[in-house]
Amino acid sequence: MESRPETSASASRAEHAVTLPDGAPKRWRLGIALWLLGTPGVVAVVWALLPPLAASQALLPIPLWAVLLLSGLQTAVMLALAVAVGVLLAPRVGLAAPVVSAWLAGGPGAQAAPARWLLPGVWGGIAGAAWLVALSAMAPEALRPAAATTDIGTVLVKLLYGGMTEELLVRWGVMTLVLWAAWRIVQRGNGAPRPGLIAVAVLVSAVLFALGHLPAAQAMAGALTAPVVLFVLVGNTAFGLLAGWLFARRGLEAAITAHVLAHALSMPLL
Repeated sequence: MESRPETSASASRAEHAVTLPDGAPKRWRLGIALWLLGTPGVVAVVWALLPPLAASQALLPIPLWAVLLLSGLQTAVMLALAVAVGVLLAPRVGLAAPVVSAWLAGGPGAQAAPARWLLPGVWGGIAGAAWLVALSAMAPEALRPAAATTDIGTVLVKLLYGGMTEELLVRWGVMTLVLWAAWRIVQRGNGAPRPGLIAVAVLVSAVLFALGHLPAAQAMAGALTAPVVLFVLVGNTAFGLLAGWLFARRGLEAAITAHVLAHALSMPLL
């Protein structure tokens, strides 16, 4: 009997990702778990929006509560779509959220996983923090904060939304979709994705990740000048490459760990 492509892809990647236990969780259970994992980031973003919107609520076309509700719903729906894409397509191209999957399945993988994903995630977080600190010295004047970040709303947005929700949106959703599409087009869905296709998916998702930071940069700088755009694209693409590599090699949880730690370790120094 001919093996299914997704089975072949997963088997070939087993040496790089955490081994999942027998009896992997049903898709809907994994989807709900990952969506709940990203939801605190959605709440953090809405909370951070409250003070500036409240200060100018007289200019809002609809009540403040409606603006906040719509903003939260929009992000929550985007998160749900990204989670669904990953749940449906990641197993076909050998990508996984191995720790969450092992936990839901109740298998031994949940206990054996840390050696496979935690240490790479920690090293990735240290490298990411060092990169963010180094970048801060080269930041255009318009993007340099007047003081170190101490506002709890900003901190939570960076840790919860940046570290967790963004990884679900960009890596679990976008990177998985890009890799699956390239695999279907180039290899016609046969065998495991080639290393070149994985590299393309990591790069594309990293660039899209960087582009997604331009609106925030514009709000902070007032205008998207060439130095601002170059700084944002180079800085975020570099970290996106690291997070994408961790996702491909060690699983989603390694990328999340690196992203959260990069922010947590660098914030006191910025």
